[in-house]
Amino acid sequence: MADPKGFLRYERVDPPKRPRKERVGDWREVYVELAPEERDRQVRTQATRCMDCGIPFCHSGSAGCPLGNLIPEWNDLVRQGDWGRAVDRLHATNNFPEFTGKLCPAPCEAACVLSISPDSGGAVSIKRVEETIAEHAWEEGYLRAEHAAVPTGKAVAVVGSGPAGLAAAQQLVRAGHEVTVFERDDRLGGLLRYGIPEFKMEKKVLDRRLAQLREEGVRFVTSCEVGVDVTVEQLRERFDAVVLAVGALRGRDDTTTPGRELKGIHLAMEHLVPANRECEGDGPTPVSAEGKHVVIIGGGDTGADCYGTAIRQGALSVTQLDRYPQPPSTRDDSRSPWPTWPYILRTYPVHEEAGQRRFAVGVQRFVGDDDGHVRELELRRVEVRKDPETGHREVVPVDDEVERIPADLVLLAIGFEGVEHMPLLDELGLSLNGRGTLSCGADWQTQVPGVFVCGDAHRGASLVVWAIAEGRSAARAVDEYLMGESDLPAPVHPTALPLAV
Repeated sequence: MADPKGFLRYERVDPPKRPRKERVGDWREVYVELAPEERDRQVRTQATRCMDCGIPFCHSGSAGCPLGNLIPEWNDLVRQGDWGRAVDRLHATNNFPEFTGKLCPAPCEAACVLSISPDSGGAVSIKRVEETIAEHAWEEGYLRAEHAAVPTGKAVAVVGSGPAGLAAAQQLVRAGHEVTVFERDDRLGGLLRYGIPEFKMEKKVLDRRLAQLREEGVRFVTSCEVGVDVTVEQLRERFDAVVLAVGALRGRDDTTTPGRELKGIHLAMEHLVPANRECEGDGPTPVSAEGKHVVIIGGGDTGADCYGTAIRQGALSVTQLDRYPQPPSTRDDSRSPWPTWPYILRTYPVHEEAGQRRFAVGVQRFVGDDDGHVRELELRRVEVRKDPETGHREVVPVDDEVERIPADLVLLAIGFEGVEHMPLLDELGLSLNGRGTLSCGADWQTQVPGVFVCGDAHRGASLVVWAIAEGRSAARAVDEYLMGESDLPAPVHPTALPLAV
């Protein structure tokens, strides 16, 4: 059994970060790459803090991990130094633990029993343990390509190569189906490739997993937009089922603030995608922060990604604006009781590097120069009020004071509105629902027979762990549709709503 006193003997210790001056000068990951022996020693100590509590909320699909990761089990195996079995238990529920170990915000840690009381020393550092197990899997050759014993003779098309599409593809090819993934970009990975900055996850991590999928038999077709380069009719003739994992990349814009038409104002992805392409060797980005005063509007993950990218591009200054007041530093049980996702101030490594964050402020006007380029912002202190009857939120200035700040590059990181409008949907006869996503039944099937949906395309912009969970669940539904039954796991139901997010 687990060490019931481990958390009393050891404090939580997060992974060390590289010096600020060093890491802002390159695109490598933020954290120090420790020697394997020291890394394993630290991680085994952290895993020992897991008490394998009676009701492990960490792997609950509603408050903790949507994948149902067997966290107490592999924590204890790591404590014992049994890395091989830990790799098996981790991969039993998660196709890509190195992705979630680096990118997931860890609802499992928020739901950890040790996060109830501040006197416990903090939640178990589950993400760190998970990522280290995944690294052991690669370093020691525990991972092998898995091939189905008997081919089914059925063919499945997966549209989109983000985490949901890749998870679905791997599950289906292991079930014996012939799987082809279509990607409209020139490289595979979706947001993992072109949305996530290199300093959060170096793309060699993605590439080695893609190599595994290829070895298992998944066929990839890049620079191919279904509905344009390949018609839906051609797709349906060739494949027995289709999985739509096209994401929800339609960025939310600011269409009401005066001056939005000025040059130098971009949606966040217009900044992040070419920055990632530059890291891939495609040449300089046309939306660089070098030598500019950068203002990022929006306080979430995407805004933080733009923040760190702008610093590494050589911005003169970086300011991130949030219309909401600064959250508390610790959980407020009246607002977000354990084990739900806490409403607290989240500080990313990039926020320690340079720049500033400002809360409870809104943009009154974008101010430009004679050439039509943005140069300043007019700010007001604001309050967000919610109508108790309609739920509609209104941003209201709290006084008449107007502040002007320099801004040569403005990045709008204010969320996503859903699935992009694309010929594929028109050819299938599918329309978006009120949330801007694609609806499905309990079997993950859209209103078009044999066409399934998963990931952000179904639930809206969400976490990488939810994308993988939905990809795995949709794969089971496809397998059952084709074969009449399935042994594949289904971590989540299409109607599952996270309490943690």
